[in-house]
Amino acid sequence: MSGFLRPTDLDEISSEIEAAKLDEEEQFKRKQEQTKRELREAFLARDVHPEVIDRVNNAVRIAARQGHHQLEVMTFPCSYCNDGGRRINNLLPDWPTSLEGFAKKAYEFYDKELKPLGFKLTAQVVSYEGGVPGNITMYLKW
Repeated sequence: MSGFLRPTDLDEISSEIEAAKLDEEEQFKRKQEQTKRELREAFLARDVHPEVIDRVNNAVRIAARQGHHQLEVMTFPCSYCNDGGRRINNLLPDWPTSLEGFAKKAYEFYDKELKPLGFKLTAQVVSYEGGVPGNITMYLKW
């Protein structure tokens, strides 16, 4: 053995460990942000499924058999709205104009196909993160 470790050696060891932890945290944050971007891009690009009629009929039939009068059709972050969910949070009548991507396509499908049949579609903020709207859920009602 060549001698005792000095306090400066120990400080260097601690610094290296701390730097490695910070680097690991930064990599984790970058990966989380990348995943969020990918999910948002997928949501914006998604289309209404070609078998939507069968899927809607089956879902509302099951809900009605269970005595329900509404069905949760989608949940998404408020940040996916062009106003951050403000119109929906404030129950403004023009809330559909804030929708983007798949939510907008789903609303357009509802407006064209389901609304004339007597269905209603509502949206509400269902979670808050730090006092700020977090997630929105859309409900199909009958």
